[in-house]
Amino acid sequence: MIPRYARPEMSSIWSPESKYAIWLEIETLACEAMAELGEIPVEAAKAIRERGAFEVDRIDEIEREVK
Repeated sequence: MIPRYARPEMSSIWSPESKYAIWLEIETLACEAMAELGEIPVEAAKAIRERGAFEVDRIDEIEREVK
């Protein structure tokens, strides 16, 4: 998203925080579905829902190391 052409509301949709929050929610939902199917422990899915988090700065740091 080119900042000068985007309204703040649109820019926030494409921000790294928004992207990673959506990814975390998708992965959490996938874990909950796998727990319902008995593929992973229910406790693991609950722990991911309760404690799952991310830090954009840490993600960026890791990305710089692996490129």
